[in-house]
Amino acid sequence: MSRNLTAYRVMAAIVGVLLVVLCLVGVPLANFDGSPMWGVFDSTPAWVTTGSDLHNLGEAITTYLGVAHGWLYMIFLFSAFALSRRAGWDLPFTLVTLACGTIPLLSFWAERRATQRVRAEHPELA
Repeated sequence: MSRNLTAYRVMAAIVGVLLVVLCLVGVPLANFDGSPMWGVFDSTPAWVTTGSDLHNLGEAITTYLGVAHGWLYMIFLFSAFALSRRAGWDLPFTLVTLACGTIPLLSFWAERRATQRVRAEHPELA
């Protein structure tokens, strides 16, 4: 189970960092140019100019990190599910842990919570 825990922790950290950069850097730089966004918002804050270096950086971040995050999130889901089965987690704990990988910053809390639970329930790993 030590390998499962390590794989889960590594993937949670990677996915968490990518999601923070994507949501807190890439999306604002790519979309906060004063124009409507995603057909949901009438206008966005005008923080960047369309076509500027910052806007292009935001576009690159959302394009490349968005795809990378998507693929790596699938690996995260697999590693978290494998750990949950191996550790004997109940369904609600498993679902919360899996869902927290989609929320910036909350994924770090979920990783810490899961690691504490595994170490408490399986002292041979501590």
